[in-house]
Amino acid sequence: MSRMIGTVSRGVRAPIIRSGDNLAEIVTASVLEAAASEGYEIRNRDIIAMTEAIVARAQGNYASVDDIAADVRAKFGGETVGVIFPILSRNRFAICLKGIARGVKKVVLMLSYPSDEVGNHLVSLDKLDECGVDPYRDVLDLAKYRQLFGYEKHRFTGIDYVEYYESIIRGEGADCEIIFANNPRAVLDYTKNVLNCDIHTRERTKRILKAAGAEKVYGIDDILTASVNGSGYNEKYGLLGSNKATEEQIKLFPRDCQSLVEDIQDRVLKATGKLVEVMVYGDGAFKDPVGKIWELADPVVSPAYTAGLEGTPNELKLKYLADNDFASLSGEELKAAIKAEIVKKDENLVGNMASEGTTPRRLTDLIGSLCDLTSGSGDKGTPIVYIQGYFDNYTTE
Repeated sequence: MSRMIGTVSRGVRAPIIRSGDNLAEIVTASVLEAAASEGYEIRNRDIIAMTEAIVARAQGNYASVDDIAADVRAKFGGETVGVIFPILSRNRFAICLKGIARGVKKVVLMLSYPSDEVGNHLVSLDKLDECGVDPYRDVLDLAKYRQLFGYEKHRFTGIDYVEYYESIIRGEGADCEIIFANNPRAVLDYTKNVLNCDIHTRERTKRILKAAGAEKVYGIDDILTASVNGSGYNEKYGLLGSNKATEEQIKLFPRDCQSLVEDIQDRVLKATGKLVEVMVYGDGAFKDPVGKIWELADPVVSPAYTAGLEGTPNELKLKYLADNDFASLSGEELKAAIKAEIVKKDENLVGNMASEGTTPRRLTDLIGSLCDLTSGSGDKGTPIVYIQGYFDNYTTE
């Protein structure tokens, strides 16, 4: 009988990870114990994935608010800084803002509107239309914003982020001025020193600011790229991908992950004789259709993965074949024809209409999104995800 199950994604429980733990050993043992207890076999091309959070925890990659403040002060001189395009997040950005404000005398906070980069809305598009506001051209000060939109609260968190961020800045003893704009050049009317906090558009923002006459331009990815007073750091992403750990501490995005995924792959191969793929994952790359939030607040979905996860899917669309090439066939004859087509498919299907409608995304982004949805972000206690059958197709027995 043909195999009836395709892709299976399992959340694997693991011990609570602490700084200094041997994560390669723990992940390998957890996966092998889960397989033994649940009665499934480790197979070639299975995938082991672990959250970036446990990697950073094991690395001890933490920094304090004072460390952020010290680096910001060293780069900007401690005077007025324009902080532009931050995401609206208590977990992701609020504690970073605390450190930024602690390191300067004044913050000119420029918020994008109607939403931040990942889809957290300050106001709705309908409200902008009603008020006759053009978010691509209009620059609003705080008084005008309040006059037009009042005190809007985020639909899921119940937070007025404008008020919240202002309170953080003033709570650190810094002066605060808030404006709303989507053109990065707008902040230069207030200060020539700018810290841009956007994630996926950060390089373009830096380029525009420098060309427009900004004097000092750093991105949030330039803060804590090296250790400050013994702190953790991330040489590639700085504060991007960080999360709140305590009221005075952040957990940074993990660094040096490639050796870890290759170590785990090697350990599993020695223990089972099977070559699995291994990756570290953070946020998935998907969008909530109700809250309009694009999940990806990390700089990348996967900071490290083994070689077999490189590339994009190379798949045929079965319904296209069934409705077009083999429209006259049915039953076993149709099944055999489709299997034959899969067996002889080209190594690269780009431009082939038979691949129309398949997902043109990187494997690591697709698999990382599956992992993020499997593990969740709360109390499931499954920071490791074990995936089987991801690379199977209709011909796999």
